[in-house]
Amino acid sequence: MWQFHFYIVFRKDYFCKNFLNMDLSKILSISGKPGLYKLVGEAKSNLIVESLIDGKKIPAFSHERISSLHEISIYTNSEDLPLYDVLKKLHKMQDGKTIDNPKKMDSKALKALFEEVVPDYDQDAVYVSDMKKIFTWYNLLLEKDLLDFSEEEVKEPDKVTEEPASGEPK
Repeated sequence: MWQFHFYIVFRKDYFCKNFLNMDLSKILSISGKPGLYKLVGEAKSNLIVESLIDGKKIPAFSHERISSLHEISIYTNSEDLPLYDVLKKLHKMQDGKTIDNPKKMDSKALKALFEEVVPDYDQDAVYVSDMKKIFTWYNLLLEKDLLDFSEEEVKEPDKVTEEPASGEPK
């Protein structure tokens, strides 16, 4: 009889340190359309998205510029900062409260607030319209209860371990 031994190796670097409870990959920004959209399905030639503003479901086609919030980052003087980190800093700075109507804020106030959140942002590449958009998105995500910055700790093994698994062919 043949006996096979398989070793399953668990390595620490294969485990994610934290699972993020907030999934920005399913929240979309569509160029030319106001607000944010939640991905709800796919069709043959388009995506089905639901507006976070009014809840209407509409098709989003491939010729439209569609960006997942997970893919968006802010230019800084050192390295790009993911939007998730910007929203997290903003949430912490605002103590979980909304920003008072960013659309009506003047550019000096927007720049001052943004500089508090991202002190080393690239002032040549990040425009006031970008800041206004990020603050508006923050308010919308907060209003729809989609901002969750709590982190679930994943139990990580202390070292590389090997577990034998045996199997016999039939």
